[in-house]
Amino acid sequence: MNDIPASLPQLAPLLDPRRKDAAPEPAEIVGAFDLVKEYPVHGGMRRVLDGITFTIRRGEKIAVLGHNGAGKSTLVRLLAGIEEPTSGRIVRTMSMSWPIALSGGFSGAMTGFDCMRFLARVYDKPFEEIRDSVETFSELGRYLRMPIRTYSSGMRARLAFGMSLAIDFDCYLIDEVIAVGDRRFQVRSFEELFVKRKDRSMIIVGHNLNMIGDLCTSALVLRNGRSRVFDDVGYALKIYSTL
Repeated sequence: MNDIPASLPQLAPLLDPRRKDAAPEPAEIVGAFDLVKEYPVHGGMRRVLDGITFTIRRGEKIAVLGHNGAGKSTLVRLLAGIEEPTSGRIVRTMSMSWPIALSGGFSGAMTGFDCMRFLARVYDKPFEEIRDSVETFSELGRYLRMPIRTYSSGMRARLAFGMSLAIDFDCYLIDEVIAVGDRRFQVRSFEELFVKRKDRSMIIVGHNLNMIGDLCTSALVLRNGRSRVFDDVGYALKIYSTL
């Protein structure tokens, strides 16, 4: 089950592509089909996402644009399997990452090496392979032997990003990841993700419009839970700027 988020083992059944409700698709895709998400509120239900539909194929990159409250974070949680949709479905016939640099799901008592061992078990990878990758990228050295509750926010970001890149995915789910860390870390993160893995599919949620314009092949614009997909990213950015 190569597309199961290592930091969310309790969600493994939701992300298993062998589930009966994950119908085979004619091509390798990640997509949402008529996706609806509602939450209970006082006196009824609030619909946060309403009929979201999009697909990306191997090598394609889609931007998700929307102002605060548009439903971006909810969409990320659904795509990652952290929550289930009220209706509609998500299809993953490519392996997909958990949200890049997601640091939740681990006990603060776990050391960096404990987290790596867990990742190795979930993905059936040699621990040494995971360790070498994370150690090289994170540059945390002896701190990897310490509980992550003792880490600063920057150290947590380094560990989380390093673990995200230790597994090779067909599609990466990216939620404002380049905004974390200092300038040097951001440059290294960009190199690892967008240069070395430029042939991978990506779902990029963010506000860095210059980066999105350079990287993405399409864009999904969210407003009040509704969406529209644009093949012309430049035009999508103009629409987004008027919202």
